Amino acid sequence: MRILMVSEDLPGEQVGGLGKHVVTLANRLLQEGHAVEILGRADRPSTDPAHQIGFAGRFRPGFAIARPGWKEEQLGLFNPLKRPWFARRIARAIDAHAAGFDVVHYHGHLPMTALYVRDGLNFVQTRHDQGSECLTHLRFIDGAVCERLTPGACTACSARRAGPGPGPSPGPVRTALTALAVNSYRSQAARAFARHKTVFVSDFLRRRFLRAVPDADLSRSRVIHNLVDYPALRALALAAPMPQAGEVVLAGRIDTGKGFAEFLDAAAGRLPAHARLTVVGDGPLRAALERRHAGPQVRFLGWQDHAASLALAARAHLCVVPSVCEEACSTTVLEALALGRGCLALARGGTPELTQYVQYPGQLALAPAMPKLVARLARLLAAPPSPRIAPPADFGADAARLLPILLELYAEPADLLDRHLHLEQRGHAG
Repeated sequence: MRILMVSEDLPGEQVGGLGKHVVTLANRLLQEGHAVEILGRADRPSTDPAHQIGFAGRFRPGFAIARPGWKEEQLGLFNPLKRPWFARRIARAIDAHAAGFDVVHYHGHLPMTALYVRDGLNFVQTRHDQGSECLTHLRFIDGAVCERLTPGACTACSARRAGPGPGPSPGPVRTALTALAVNSYRSQAARAFARHKTVFVSDFLRRRFLRAVPDADLSRSRVIHNLVDYPALRALALAAPMPQAGEVVLAGRIDTGKGFAEFLDAAAGRLPAHARLTVVGDGPLRAALERRHAGPQVRFLGWQDHAASLALAARAHLCVVPSVCEEACSTTVLEALALGRGCLALARGGTPELTQYVQYPGQLALAPAMPKLVARLARLLAAPPSPRIAPPADFGADAARLLPILLELYAEPADLLDRHLHLEQRGHAG
């Protein structure tokens, strides 16, 4: 099968979780004998973008989306025209490059892109976060998960985008324009999901969209968790040195909602003397956290490439994923489980669904709140690391398990017209 992957997160010097998923999926499909290319941004100069992101196939620069602000921060509102405008730009690039491919698989942040691709295109999109109904993609405000559903209430987030301080007063005009933007965004997302095939990376993510848009038609959607390249992770686990007692690894973007600040504040002075925390990653909160917490028990390594991050996790006593936001399907958790390491996280978002992938009882420990997570970590560190056991030959979130489900989705009829014809043909055949 000829497959065109599409993402506005690629290429890049520091690729986040969504981009890593695209590259992992594309490389594994190549290994399975499929012809795969990636279509991404043309405004991120690189002499060899495929090599930069670790992709073994061809990368096509296709669209530019630089300067995407549209003065939303200055005005303190969400612009109803902005996101459809960029979605159309990506759709035009898809249409220009889709010839010769059996399927186009979009992994991005603009669900309405599906509305603007040409009719008859075999188009699939994967929703990786709560950006199907939330314009910040995170549903997190004032240090807590956002439970607001009324579109006008989203003015609280749009005003905060102006930077530190109270920001512009919402006022009736800003509130009305933001409500219009949110309503339009959610309506377009729902229409896109009804028209084209959609993957949600957790059932949690699917339920959250239906909570915001109860009458959405999600009959064309499926839930498929993020996949990992288990053979590579298993080989890394077998080659890793024995876990070091007290070594704890945290990896990810050090930003709002990711829980690094909350975890480090809660853990200060509460862990055994032999505990050593290694924080891997970069982000806007890193410098402040490093000034506040770096010392004999806490080191910040900054951004590391994927292989280096995995190597650190493979020899850790425990891994911690401290996100206080609702992670849709944490690849970091899946990688820790595949490496055979114990992992601690909050029981939020799609993370509880990942307990089905544990290799032994208690491998994924979930806590209801950060103080209890820290207390449990302290208890686990008081005991020696679990003795090394041979990783099993199979892992539930391995590409070998999940790719057949995805390929079956690729092979389904492309759009509503094709689906109706397919159903009629089946009816006549019956």
